[in-house]
Amino acid sequence: MGFRNIHEHGLVRVACAAPRVKVADPAFNTQRTLAMLQKADEAGASLCLFPELGISAYAIDDLLLQNPLLDAVKAGLARLVEESRTLACVAVVGAPLRVEGRLFNCAVAIHRGRILAAVPKTFLPNYREFYERRQFAPGERAGALTIELCGQDVPFGTDILLSATDLPDFVVHMEICEDVWTPIPPSSYGALAGATVLLNLSASNVTIGKSEWRHALCKAHSGRCIAAYAYSAAGTGESTTDLAWDGQAMIYENGALLAEAERFAEDSELVLADIDLERLVMDRIRQNTFGDSIDAHREKLAFRRVGFELNPDRESDLGLARAVERFPFVPSDDARLNELCFEAYNIQSHGLRQRLASTKLEKVVIGVSGGLDSTQALLVAAHTFDALGLPRQNILAYTLPAFATSKGTKDQAWRLMRALGVSAEEIDMTPACRQMLLDIGHPFAKGEPLYDITFENVQAGARTSVLFRLANKHNALVMGTGDLSELALGWCTYGVGDQMSHYNVNGSVPKTLIQHLIRWVAQSGRVGEEASDVLLDILGTEISPELVPGEGDEPAQKTEDFVGPYALQDFNLYYTTRYGFRPGKIAFLAEKAWGDAEVGTWPPHMEEARRLAYELPVIKRWLGVFIRRFFETSQFKRSAMPNGPKVSSGGSLSPRGDWRAPSDASAAAWLADWQRIPD
Repeated sequence: MGFRNIHEHGLVRVACAAPRVKVADPAFNTQRTLAMLQKADEAGASLCLFPELGISAYAIDDLLLQNPLLDAVKAGLARLVEESRTLACVAVVGAPLRVEGRLFNCAVAIHRGRILAAVPKTFLPNYREFYERRQFAPGERAGALTIELCGQDVPFGTDILLSATDLPDFVVHMEICEDVWTPIPPSSYGALAGATVLLNLSASNVTIGKSEWRHALCKAHSGRCIAAYAYSAAGTGESTTDLAWDGQAMIYENGALLAEAERFAEDSELVLADIDLERLVMDRIRQNTFGDSIDAHREKLAFRRVGFELNPDRESDLGLARAVERFPFVPSDDARLNELCFEAYNIQSHGLRQRLASTKLEKVVIGVSGGLDSTQALLVAAHTFDALGLPRQNILAYTLPAFATSKGTKDQAWRLMRALGVSAEEIDMTPACRQMLLDIGHPFAKGEPLYDITFENVQAGARTSVLFRLANKHNALVMGTGDLSELALGWCTYGVGDQMSHYNVNGSVPKTLIQHLIRWVAQSGRVGEEASDVLLDILGTEISPELVPGEGDEPAQKTEDFVGPYALQDFNLYYTTRYGFRPGKIAFLAEKAWGDAEVGTWPPHMEEARRLAYELPVIKRWLGVFIRRFFETSQFKRSAMPNGPKVSSGGSLSPRGDWRAPSDASAAAWLADWQRIPD
């Protein structure tokens, strides 16, 4: 099977068509439908959705009651059935059908020469410009369970789901236009019955502001149903006797817009998107109230399942018809990023504000290294104390140099503390660390240059120990500074070390986001020009724990040489904890996101030098590091992590929040899947 094939990773490609039609000309409309179906098939789509009554055209009023028109529609359907025999793509088209002496507005699904089902419209609008009850009967009044159509016995009714027998979780529900405008759309029950892809064949004439309302409906409904929602509205060529049409076609997945056609286009429009079925199903499992809703509505979920064999291409690299953000915690849109930074900064600040109020403390103690994490925590502290009306001098900031502290980071720490107007002091930790190394008989104390884990953790532990004792002395709260990425990778010293504090405002903030939060504060001007200049210098500093002496002012340790690029590890973290994806799928998505630096969008203000690309072997290597550190060696640190506010979705490893796991688990299952990733 092909590693780079979407079907191997739980995705399916869906197309939405907005074809040019001719009023009451089924032969012309069938030809246009067929051409767009073939185009969708060539693009690797497994399903193509067309508008309501697209074979006849929608705005034809009483012409729908003319036998020549209805006969021509049946001839058009027969042609589609015949031509579909060589196509892999399911066609879902709109057509008026005569059934038991009544006329129904139907969605007709066709695949490889077979009519899978015909589903009549449930709710018929009869208000303002709509007058559908004049021609049609509501779907709920249909008595027949099967009908004869194009020489086939076809399942008929509003209780039908289409289910691919060879593509797990590809289950389709069909509804028509007005159905989604009702308080409880029929697709709500379809989703509860197992449908992951909800289709709406629509006509929906356009008026000022209506497009925005359609977006709101589809966005909210896809989110409520934890489903994909594809919508295709009538467009160019429909009768403009009294109405106008914009051909709005769009595809949403769980509240996110994946694709949208150009409105008011001169010719036919076709858009495609890859739906992540696995993601939807895992979200439904995780969100237990979805299952509770199934239980509450069980009596309305007696749907008939019509199975069909899709037989999709499982070998070819079909590309990926959906955007995959390189930085899932960081939007690439400037406006969204600004809003996210505003929210994250205030969530952190409000968390600290409440903790100070509940403890009745008016001081905090914080260690400031001149690096990213302590900088962000100090900024949050300053904002919090301003909001509480407390003097910034109550922020007791200490820089705690030891054996490997560089002049550059220490200078940055001092410049930042002074610029923010906090109480600033320096305590040289070298004597205390040397004494402990001597007490435990470490070779370094006798002059041997041994820089092992003991040597490193003595420094980290000494710093945390002195911060807690300073907090005792000053009746203050120790602020933690370690971030989400470090917790995920276990890149912190347990207990008496940087893993511990009284309250950690950064515990739910990934490293890739912290950089943008600091830049946002600097560019906002809220801390003054002097502090902003320091912040920009800190952003340009190499990430290092500075626990091993280097030469000159260059750090001997570069964190990303040990744990991997934070850009990749935050990507791995997000898709592991938020969606529970397999390593193989994470690698597949990572290659799509990171394989070519020239493809896709980057977050605003990202320096050119950091716009990197990673090939699959590199992605695989660091994913392996992530799996071992996350699942097997680091959980005990997270199980004892201090309090701190959750900041982003999929961004909490608190044992009291999003992530609960045993400390003695094996990573074997994840590593077995990881090993199958091509080298």
